[in-house]
Formats: sequence, structure tokens, C-alpha cells
Amino acid sequence: MKKFYWSAPRRSACPIIPVFLPFHGCPAHCVYCAQYTQTGQGPIPFPDILDKVGTVLRARALAGLPPPELAFYGGTFTSMPEKEQRQCLDLATYAIQRGLICSFRCSTRPDSVDVPTLTRLRDAGCSTVELGAQSFADAALTAARRGYGGAAAAACNLAKQAGLNLGVQLLPGMPGVSPEVFICDVSAALRMGADMLRFYPCLVLAGTELAREWRAGGYRPWGMEVCLASLAQGCHGHGAQNVGYAWGWHLKPFLTERCWPGSVHPALGERVMARALLMAVRQEADRGRLFALDAPLRCQGYFWGHRGELRAAWAALGLGSDEVRFVEGEEVRLYL
Repeated sequence: MKKFYWSAPRRSACPIIPVFLPFHGCPAHCVYCAQYTQTGQGPIPFPDILDKVGTVLRARALAGLPPPELAFYGGTFTSMPEKEQRQCLDLATYAIQRGLICSFRCSTRPDSVDVPTLTRLRDAGCSTVELGAQSFADAALTAARRGYGGAAAAACNLAKQAGLNLGVQLLPGMPGVSPEVFICDVSAALRMGADMLRFYPCLVLAGTELAREWRAGGYRPWGMEVCLASLAQGCHGHGAQNVGYAWGWHLKPFLTERCWPGSVHPALGERVMARALLMAVRQEADRGRLFALDAPLRCQGYFWGHRGELRAAWAALGLGSDEVRFVEGEEVRLYL
């Protein structure tokens, strides 16, 4: 018998309530970005956004629901006007003090953080900063018109030094990011102490510069199989590090209707983790056939792949439904 540690993606200790702030604080539009399309939320007066958040939090409390984590997404939080940042932090601090939320997190650009900023966030109750690194490759950042190079590594170090949990957002498939570059990006993020990786496969959205490049033949999006294989390889081997993973886009009609060929699927995370686990078992089995396998119970929902798409691959290893058991624990046990 051989065994190895395997962990499904860690979930947040409390539910997350996203607060979308499209384009707030962004110094420019990246070639792939269409936040109004991505969020399904058009321009809304800033005070109205915060008023709605307060209403939602009070309603949750009255319903006896557990305190969530507030998440300020979209835009560049730490580059918003000082007044808007202060309003968000005041709301978060107020909500924490009254038990309406357990903490908050925000997303921002790597070139928009410094020690005073991170300290202010931490002191206001921020638990996690998600850095929109997208890639650590300067050539890719230039191709996507991110407007900086080399800032991501320094920003990661600053976030960890401030005592914050570090999330790193990567954009596999964006201009300049091949599967090989993406795997290097994952390794770099883990080397810098990322507690969580968020993968957003690059989509070609109507109205973006990237859509114009695609129409002109200057950009070729990853296909679904390339995306699944690359993301699975990015996860494979990292389960033992207890790193959290978050996936892609929430697939809704307003998004798919304006999305051209790309890597979008409602079960993206499950499909990726199923392939990552299969990769790990193949490696541990040394290409041999298996008599039986015990897998962690939490893998049961994705083990066979979306709609059983991996059953044939497992059968090639000698495993069918009768040879696989789902048990408590974090180990995969192989019976060779």
C-alpha cells in the first residue's frame, strides 16, 4: 500500500459577501477587462453600493445567519480616492464591532500597496489582501498593458510582513501567458507565501481590446482542454502545502452572452481538481495498475469528473466504482 496527503480546496471559515466596485481606483483598463460585463453591474453611485451592503448585513443578522466575511472586489481598492477608501473601512470596522461580519478582504494591484496602506487595512480588520498579479512574467504584463513590471514579488512580501493572509490572482491564458508561463507563475506565488490562489482563465469579452485583437487574429485563447490540464498541473503537488484555491468566473447568462471562445464552465473548479487528483494518483502508482483506492470523503463530489468524464481514465488504472472507497481523513491510499 502507498499513501499520500491530499486536500480539497479549503473553504473560508465564514461565507463571503462580495462587494463589487467596478473600475474604482483603476489607473487604466487592461486589454482583457470589462468589469461591468463580468459583474453584471453597471455604474452605481458609491454611497448606494455601501448602503446596499449595510442592508444585506443587517438582514442576515436578523435572520440569525452567521457573520460573513466582506470582500471588496473589482477595481483597485488601495488606489480609490481616500474618501471612498475611508467609507469602506469605516463600514467594515462598524460591522466587525457589531458582529455583523467576521472580517473583510480586498483586492488590489501589486503596484498600489505600501507599508502604511497595508498597516491601515490590517488595523481596520482586514484579514486578506488579494493581489491581482495576473502573471509574474514582465513580457505578459506588458502585453496585457498592466502598466508595471516586477512589482508583484515586492507586494507579496509586504503583505506577508504586515501579517495579512496573501491571495494571489493569476490569469492563465492572457496574452503572453502560455501553459509553461502559468506553471512558473504558480510556483512563484507559492514561493512568495501565497495562502490562496485564485485562477481567472482569460476570457474574450465583448468591447475589450482583447476582443479586437482576437477578431484580427492577433490573440488565440486557450481551449477548454488546455485550460483544464494547465490548471490541474498548477494544483498538482501543492495540496500538501494547505493552499486554498478559488476558481474562474461565476457563469451567468449576462457573462456567457458576451463571451467569445474561452475557458468558461460552471463546474471549472471541480473539473480541475478531479484532473489534479488523477495526476497525483498516476504519479504515485508509477504507471502500474491498482487493485483499490481509498480517497478522502470530500473528494467524492468531483472524483469521477464532470458527468463521469474521467471514468475511462480511472478504469485504465484498474479502478471502477467497486474499487474506490471514500473515507474520512486527508490521505489517499493506493492498493497496488
